[in-house]
Formats: sequence, structure tokens, C-alpha cells
Amino acid sequence: MEKTTGLVERIGIILKAKGWKLCTVESCTGGLLAGRITAVPGASEYFDRGFITYSNESKIEILGVSSESIKTYGAVSDIVAREMAEGALKRSNAEVSISITGIAGPTGGSLEKPVGTVYIACATFKNSVVERYNFTGSREDIRNKAVEAGLELLWRKIQE
Repeated sequence: MEKTTGLVERIGIILKAKGWKLCTVESCTGGLLAGRITAVPGASEYFDRGFITYSNESKIEILGVSSESIKTYGAVSDIVAREMAEGALKRSNAEVSISITGIAGPTGGSLEKPVGTVYIACATFKNSVVERYNFTGSREDIRNKAVEAGLELLWRKIQE
């Protein structure tokens, strides 16, 4: 947790220096990412809002994710992760957003997408990036690893 807290603080410094706001969008992590970010004093200077879009319906209604994308690729996919992040930018006052969608388990996996499959997208108005991860461990382990990977991806993205 210390490593993550230090990273969140460094992210905050960069966001403040750029005058940027951050928006989070979470499915399998259920607010854990936003909680880590807002646990740091002063986060209100750069954290705009967080969306928890656990159901497919909420992804469609709140973020504007295409129902066709969900039907064709599944909620746990690079396409949907990107649409989540880009939709959040359009529905917030943020210059950068990060989305996490995945299968934390212990059930819900398949051969193609086993438990631990997570997609994380980070978007700015300039471009977006999506990464796929295959985490192992308990549900809690997978959720924590997804948050850590998301923070690292965000860190890299805001330094572009």
C-alpha cells in the first residue's frame, strides 16, 4: 500500500502542475481506485469524479458505451474499456480518465477470459491506450493488482 500511496501522490503532483482533472471509471474494482486516489490529502485539487458502472446497463446509460460493443466483445474487452474511458471524459470536467473492467472471480471466467482477466484504459482528448492483464490470486488480490496496474498506466499516460 505504501508504494501505491507514493505513486498516487506523484500522480497528483503532475496533474496539479498541468492543471488537469482526473476521472475514474470502475467495474470490477467497484470504487477501490477512486478510494486510493481520494485517500491522499489534497486530491480534491485534481480528482473530478468517479463512476462505478458495474452493470452493462450502467456502462451504456452513464458512459455511452455501445450496446453492440458489449454484445459483440463482452463487457470485459479492450473495446469496452476504451469506450468507458472515452465516455467518462465526455461526461466529466476531466482532461484524463482511467477505466478498469475485468473478472475478479472467483467465478465468471471462461477459457477465453479466465478469472483475473482485466482491461485498463487511460484516455485524454488527444488519444487513449488500453492494456490487458492476467492477474492471479484471490478476488481481493486481483482487485488490488488491477488498481496498482491502473495507477501505473495513468502515471505513464500523464507524462506524455
